Amino acid sequence: MLPTIARENDTVVMIDQRKLPAEEVYVRCKTAAEVARAIKTMVIRGAPAIGVAAAMGIALGTGKSTATGTQKFAAEFYRICELMAATRPTAVNLFWAIERMKRSFGAAAEAGESVDQIKDRLDREADAIHDEDVASCRAIGAFGAAVVPAQATILTHCNAGALATAGYGTALGVIRGAVEAGKRVTVLADETRPFLQGARLTAWELLRDGIETTVITDNMAGAIMRTSRIDLVVVGADRIAANGDTANKIGTYTVAVLAREHGIPFYVAAPLSTIDLATPDGTHIPIEERNAREVTHLRGNRLTPAGALIRNPAFDVTPHHLIAGIITERGIFRAPYTESLKRAFESAAAVGS
Repeated sequence: MLPTIARENDTVVMIDQRKLPAEEVYVRCKTAAEVARAIKTMVIRGAPAIGVAAAMGIALGTGKSTATGTQKFAAEFYRICELMAATRPTAVNLFWAIERMKRSFGAAAEAGESVDQIKDRLDREADAIHDEDVASCRAIGAFGAAVVPAQATILTHCNAGALATAGYGTALGVIRGAVEAGKRVTVLADETRPFLQGARLTAWELLRDGIETTVITDNMAGAIMRTSRIDLVVVGADRIAANGDTANKIGTYTVAVLAREHGIPFYVAAPLSTIDLATPDGTHIPIEERNAREVTHLRGNRLTPAGALIRNPAFDVTPHHLIAGIITERGIFRAPYTESLKRAFESAAAVGS
């Protein structure tokens, strides 16, 4: 399994996803600020992976604090949380992980723990977030395998694999789960302009696993759906609203519309930490607008004429009525999502209690 992110003593180590597939380079972050910069500059990306990185960054930053009193230590802790929260606005896993670290800090403070004890608690919480994410992805893969035919062609958009998580993946977890269940799976990977996560990352991951993968440009998807057999579409998510509206990498909405037109089931695979019941629908999901240079240049070479206006929203929202099911670590949930997703959390709370 790909080592997306890990703690090594006083360092957070992550594979630099900007360099793949040409180079396998690891970035070593020694401060919370360096972790935040890695998130913002796409060294690490993918909603679950961003959440894990934020938790590790908080643990790293507070672990290096020289504060001896809890008041000063608390001020440092909350500053680091704000630093992480300012990195990327759409992926709700980021804020979920920060809130979880805050709850851990609050429990420690309420218990009257010392600064060193709180540091240890935050370390354990960050490690737990990492390990639980891997376990969630494996469960998603096991549940998702059930919707994959014995011999299947699956189309996916962007990268929702080991690189986008702590390991194994969500959408690619479904593909891996199906393969592990003995099913014969081939994959069509949209290249995913402008950052090319499909062409660079998804294809790289799946080929390493020996899974047959064909890269197509984003504008080929409709024609291939019409002329070739595609059994299902599986994508990841960066935030799922209470009604099932799903924000994912730009271009996902187009794929969902095309899938509906061609009678192809469209599934979203994501852990419960990606579901935001506080966001009623997709119109309330903040959409990150990234630097125009991601569109105008490729590997330093200009693609567009100087002076052309550029739009670069990183995500779009797929309405819930286009989604056949949301595959989570608690099972597959279907419409009406306002009811089923609420039950998912109630089930998770009951298990946790």
